[in-house]
Amino acid sequence: MCSRNRRPVSSSLRRPATVAALLALSVLAAACGGSAATPAPTEAAATPATVPSATPATVPSATPATAAPTEAPATPAPASVTVRLALDWTPNTNHTGFYVADQEGWYADAGVRLEVLPYGGTAPEAVLAAHQAECGISFQDSLTFAAAAGAPVVSVMAILQHTAQEIAVLDSSSIERPKQLDGRTYAGFGYPNEVPTLQSVIRADGGTGTFDSVMLDTAAYEALYNRRADFVITFTAWEGIEAGQRGIGLRTFKFTDYGFPDFYQVVLACDRDWLDRDPATARAFVAATVQGFEYATANPQDAAAKLIAANPGVFDGNPALPAESAVYMATQGLLVDAAGKVGTQTLDEWTGYSKFLYEQGLLADASGNPLAQAPDYASLFTNDFLP
Repeated sequence: MCSRNRRPVSSSLRRPATVAALLALSVLAAACGGSAATPAPTEAAATPATVPSATPATVPSATPATAAPTEAPATPAPASVTVRLALDWTPNTNHTGFYVADQEGWYADAGVRLEVLPYGGTAPEAVLAAHQAECGISFQDSLTFAAAAGAPVVSVMAILQHTAQEIAVLDSSSIERPKQLDGRTYAGFGYPNEVPTLQSVIRADGGTGTFDSVMLDTAAYEALYNRRADFVITFTAWEGIEAGQRGIGLRTFKFTDYGFPDFYQVVLACDRDWLDRDPATARAFVAATVQGFEYATANPQDAAAKLIAANPGVFDGNPALPAESAVYMATQGLLVDAAGKVGTQTLDEWTGYSKFLYEQGLLADASGNPLAQAPDYASLFTNDFLP
């Protein structure tokens, strides 16, 4: 059965699967999907598998009908090339730029037909490793785990340039700084990088990093809100906003305020084999995607409206959340680097967090054995396909 436990809708505290499990999933995805491109959807994947192109796939020949028969006819424009994008969960504001670029016709202009593969329980990195998609939504930690395992994946652009994860406690609690989390109860998701991250932040604030953990997956938030736990890791651009809508006040602590390295919260990962095989299409696809996220930065509310329109029914339970999230991302500068650019990546940022994962002994090879030496952090990303 091709399925995995589902993760929080927008948090990039993604389950960085063990190396052996990740590679097994890539084989499983191929076996379950056969030659099909789309992983089997679950009830969570409400978006259609294909986002229709805004313009026709082909351009009519420019040759006049009255041209002399001895003249060579104009070469017809080639048909658009399909690029499959594997989602990590149901559509949300981490994905807005793709839907904007499609609806504005920028993919069509680039000769690309976008096909969105709904999340069906298989991690996008595994879908890419099985060559069932050209690109997918990933995260710095997840991609680092996958690459260490030998998956042929690489980040071609940063979608969220900074982490939007923060430690959250109720604002009515007596906890006013991370060191006061010692001896408290953490409600988490069971991913291997959670506890080391929290310990690093707490110790940097003068604590011991000793606390109790209960792994509750998506129920972690409700455990905090109902005072059954003392703290969680929240994604401020989605769950944080949602808490505010419900009148639940939170006090949060940024990782980076306590010496923890900033990292790329969300990235666009692609299959290395595809990039080598069709670099022209890859560049065209990435350029149009950058344009979509530039639009999302400058026009967050309109971009959110396009996201909602492209995914009927997905946001019916909270139609205001995408717009609030989009505005938050834009005003907090999450989509741009220090120079205001979309998509760019640096070796320093890739090294910082990925090195932390290595030093914590969390990176393993395809056999599940801890890496004997640090990975080549420069190999995890490329800016070569950015416009």
